[in-house]
Amino acid sequence: MLVAVDHVQLAAPSGAEDMLRSYYADVLGMTEVPKPPALAARGGCWFEAGSVRLHLGIQRDFRPARKAHPGLRVRDIEAYAARLTAKGAEVTWDDDLPGHRRFYSQDPVGNRLEFLEPAPQDAQLLR
Repeated sequence: MLVAVDHVQLAAPSGAEDMLRSYYADVLGMTEVPKPPALAARGGCWFEAGSVRLHLGIQRDFRPARKAHPGLRVRDIEAYAARLTAKGAEVTWDDDLPGHRRFYSQDPVGNRLEFLEPAPQDAQLLR
């Protein structure tokens, strides 16, 4: 029986760890967690924030995920989008999901990320 998503893994090119750390820790505000030694030898890095866990694994023939993506629930989406923009990340708003505010951004290797927050009940009535 499935009970939860443990983590989402995204791919990255060899040698991208410093760029990933800068983005996932400094821009998104996640914390890097150590990989087990047997896995650390493969490269990449792991991050978490609350119950959200993202693993960035090195892939030799890397191509960024431009369609497939994790959907990350945030609190105070306007402030979070402002944080990303202030730190140089591009934010693209999308109003096509009823009952939610959401935007997309890309990590430094081109992987798509979706950030969303349920719209307040009053805002849903105004739409």
